[in-house]
Amino acid sequence: MLSSQSLKRRLLWQLILASAILIALFSTILYNFIKGSIYEETREQLLKQAHYLVANSYEQLDTSYLQTLDISVQIIPKPRYIDDATITQIREGKRSYLVLYYPYNFEERSFLILKKDITSIEEFLEQLWRYIIITNLISFVIILIIAHFLSSALSKTIQKLAAKLSKLNEDLLRPIKIRDIPVEFQPLGSSINILINKIQTYVKYQKELFIGIAHELKTPLAVMKLKNEVTLIKERSPEEYIETIKLNIKTIDELNKMIENVLKIGRQEGDQFEPPITLDLIEYLREKSNNYRLLAESEGKHFIVKLQPERYTISIQPTLLNHIIQNFVQNAIKFTPPGGTITLQSTPINNGIKIEVIDEGPGIDEHKDLFAPFKRSGAQSGVGLGLFLAKSAADAMGARISIKNRKDRSGAIATLIIPSKLVCPLC
Repeated sequence: MLSSQSLKRRLLWQLILASAILIALFSTILYNFIKGSIYEETREQLLKQAHYLVANSYEQLDTSYLQTLDISVQIIPKPRYIDDATITQIREGKRSYLVLYYPYNFEERSFLILKKDITSIEEFLEQLWRYIIITNLISFVIILIIAHFLSSALSKTIQKLAAKLSKLNEDLLRPIKIRDIPVEFQPLGSSINILINKIQTYVKYQKELFIGIAHELKTPLAVMKLKNEVTLIKERSPEEYIETIKLNIKTIDELNKMIENVLKIGRQEGDQFEPPITLDLIEYLREKSNNYRLLAESEGKHFIVKLQPERYTISIQPTLLNHIIQNFVQNAIKFTPPGGTITLQSTPINNGIKIEVIDEGPGIDEHKDLFAPFKRSGAQSGVGLGLFLAKSAADAMGARISIKNRKDRSGAIATLIIPSKLVCPLC
């Protein structure tokens, strides 16, 4: 049994209903056309016969000729309310007749009345209607069978996709081969592949994150334990106890900072479900750059903004976008020495826009995966989760980020490429 929510059932009933209406409509039109044509031809014959009888003086015609006409003819006085040729249909017992009143002699005000038996015509039409009904029933059964196979064929692809998805697990995530499915279902296959890619990325980063958290927490805790054990081996001076306590407090502060950044990951996962809004990206970057400029100037550094084009309307999740841009700018300010310059610029590209944050710091080691959790670059302090969060935000939006060294001088270029389409592929 198919449930009431079954796509196959809905499609099957829609095909059956549409076909039944089409067959009934076509059959009715065909029957009425045949019926009308037969009656029209019979009327025209009666009119021609009446015209011939008037033209050749009905009273002088041979009776044998009249018998060949298969009609009965009489001369009657002009009926009331009839002034011209008039055809009516009457029924006498089980017989049906077509009756024509036709002017005959204007001086005598007489009319011819021609009466033709059309019982056989009606019987033929009734038989024809029965044949049409039987043909419709047979056609309906055939259409029912065809609709069943057609709906099965159309839903087969969805059933295959559903079966493939039901068997997916963390270790068997494989993209769907788009070329192997019908064109109509390829957008659905592409969306499923995007979802599979997001799941793969999420699983990969979560594994790295958990491993990294375990490692990062284990090392400072081991140091604290060892330091405390050494301190307790023998009696120490107050200054040495104070030094050990200060070291423990510093380590605890670092652990708290790390935990705060880990909590940011959980909050960002919620931000991935933020509905996209339409905004002017250039105006958004101008507003944000005012805060970035104040932050840079407070550390004795310059902040330059070069935004092109003048306007760029896009549908995007602003919280995720802010995660990325803010991380790029904070890193640029962190690694740029005093007196240096940080540049925020945007450039239109084919099918999208490119946003770059350029610094004058020492650059990066391009052989390292800086987007992995707890990866740090340079001697600056930090937990090493900023770029990991930025990469997660970019993946959620359907954007791409990268970091590479400058070629003109020392420094790095952090790049965000946002496609004009597929900004939020799963929304």
